Amino acid sequence: MFKYSFQWNQALKALPQMLDGALVTMQIALLSMAIGLVVAIILTLFRLSGSRLLRGFAVAWVEIARNTPALFQIYMAHFGLGSFGIHLSPFTSLLAGIAFNNAGYLAENFRGALKAIPDTQARAGRSLGMTSLQAFRLIVVPQMLRIAFLPITNQMVWAILMTSLGVTVGMNTDLAGVTQALNARTFRTFEFFALAAVIYYLIAKVVTLAARLIASRLFRY
Repeated sequence: MFKYSFQWNQALKALPQMLDGALVTMQIALLSMAIGLVVAIILTLFRLSGSRLLRGFAVAWVEIARNTPALFQIYMAHFGLGSFGIHLSPFTSLLAGIAFNNAGYLAENFRGALKAIPDTQARAGRSLGMTSLQAFRLIVVPQMLRIAFLPITNQMVWAILMTSLGVTVGMNTDLAGVTQALNARTFRTFEFFALAAVIYYLIAKVVTLAARLIASRLFRY
């Protein structure tokens, strides 16, 4: 017979702590996306370059990021680099692992977006007197970002959810870490993790809805 007694009052009392953890979660996710976007653009340029070395480096990054577990990437940042005397804090390790993953996925999204843009767009810019770099920056990149905008949103949601892996490297200030600490003290596993799941869900929905609103304003035509 089911005898579990729910005690939601304990979880609700701890809600301010969990919301503080959610802010740290968003901080990591946003920083990892910012870093990932910059690196992804660089990787995309590498794949377009005439250097086999640069192309190979970009392809290797994308392949590793997309075909190995995110947990493995975070472990390598925290424990793997530690083997070489490079010791990162849990926050930095988590940020580095997620940023690495983001860059790989976003670079592939950008590559697909570039393929959807006709070559005539850049040539038209050159015919107007632009340099190759100007044509790429002013004509190609805006179209690339427009096509890749929704995949970028999906990656942002994925980055938020990936932050929960930080508990495996000792991260205790984000939402998952705070929830785990509260659970360890009270043993109210269902209540705390159910509440954390609701918070993750709400964050993801807010990000998705905000992205749709931004897209409707920026990409009307």
